[in-house]
Amino acid sequence: MKFIKSISVVILSILLAAPALGQQLKTGTTYKTAVGVRGLGTSGLTIKHFTGNNQALEGIVGFYPNAFSATLLVERYAPAFSEPGLNWYYGIGGHVATQSDVVSNEGLYRRETSEVGFGIDGIFGIEYKIQEVPIAMSLDFKPFFEVATDGDAFIALDPGLGIKVTF
Repeated sequence: MKFIKSISVVILSILLAAPALGQQLKTGTTYKTAVGVRGLGTSGLTIKHFTGNNQALEGIVGFYPNAFSATLLVERYAPAFSEPGLNWYYGIGGHVATQSDVVSNEGLYRRETSEVGFGIDGIFGIEYKIQEVPIAMSLDFKPFFEVATDGDAFIALDPGLGIKVTF
């Protein structure tokens, strides 16, 4: 967990410094597919594929202690701050989540039963694509509303920090 937090701090620092580095780094937004990791809230593997000029599909497979989730989002992109390679993105989607047994609540979202949950997700974030290397970094919020098969309902803000390899 300390490793993930350390990597998250490094990526966040780079992402926040990206506009200042814009004079030295040539940036671009031209990639078709990206594969990587997302941390903080829903942590796991992610794949993004652009279906049009400013639209992408993103899938996130989340892993938790004794739990699993699968999310699919449709995202739209718009330039941010007139900085090449820096883009806002927003979208909507859904997820399914399951848990194998009871996990205590440690101040984070955790289901307390073995039920399956179905949810509606939104997403809003910013992404920076570095042209010289096939890397894209992102910071987002993916709020969701979920209803479990036992009738319980959950809401979470679900912040995320991502790093992806692009091609």
